[in-house]
Amino acid sequence: MTHTPPLLFLDVDGPLIPFGSPATGTGPAPEPGPGNPLLGRLDPTAGPRLLALGCTLVWATTWEHEANDVVAPRIGLPPLPVVEWPPGPADGVPRGLHWKTPALVAWAGRRPFVWIDDEIGAMDRQWVAATHPGPALLHRVDPATGLTDEDFTALADWLRAPS
Repeated sequence: MTHTPPLLFLDVDGPLIPFGSPATGTGPAPEPGPGNPLLGRLDPTAGPRLLALGCTLVWATTWEHEANDVVAPRIGLPPLPVVEWPPGPADGVPRGLHWKTPALVAWAGRRPFVWIDDEIGAMDRQWVAATHPGPALLHRVDPATGLTDEDFTALADWLRAPS
């Protein structure tokens, strides 16, 4: 039987582009790029660190396919699969549940997954625990700092733990 690595759903705004000081990343200060001035806050070491986790990385961001064109090359990631969000408001989503949560659980199917986002709340954790048949880690990142060494340690620890 072959081992299928867990999925890692990755948001951009907050986790990869922190809203705090541009110097909050874990690596060297990146050069700002043309276009969106916040792209200068991307940590160029984040991509290799995410790849080293051994997961199947998937964009779970409102950037959708643009993340492959604009973000991935700046942080050292190859093109990734993209969760395409349904158009319009998510009908039937319970109050307090993030609109991404049902789509991510559906996308994951029975596979274990990690979701990195800055908008994860208690209702999302409860809903995933009740509806997803496999292990899942919903890892909330502080949007002021983005992904930190502590976040990478927590992700690696969870991924190493027996399911």
